[in-house]
Amino acid sequence: MRKRNKGRILSRPKNQREALLKTMATSLFLHGKIKTTEAKAKELRSVAEKFITRAKDNTIANRRILAKSLSQKTVKDLMDQIAPKLKGRKGGYTRIMKMGPRKSDGANMVIIELVN
Repeated sequence: MRKRNKGRILSRPKNQREALLKTMATSLFLHGKIKTTEAKAKELRSVAEKFITRAKDNTIANRRILAKSLSQKTVKDLMDQIAPKLKGRKGGYTRIMKMGPRKSDGANMVIIELVN
């Protein structure tokens, strides 16, 4: 039983799941919105919001922490463009909009985007 365990497994081992969420967060920060399944989007939301919260405090220590998980270009965009726009918000940096089921397997598809 998965008592008191947070998060979704997404049918992947831990290292693959972490890599998936990091690459999805990178795509979200570079493109502003991405199309994915509902379960992945709900997991991505918590990861992305933690990155944005850390980026709002623009210090060299936070930049180095983000650089461990994200690429250099993504960290630069996040710190210099995205975080200053969201400085006044206390949370809720992403929005999930439902699109309906995927044709092939019926998975619920959504668009996750950054709030302006």
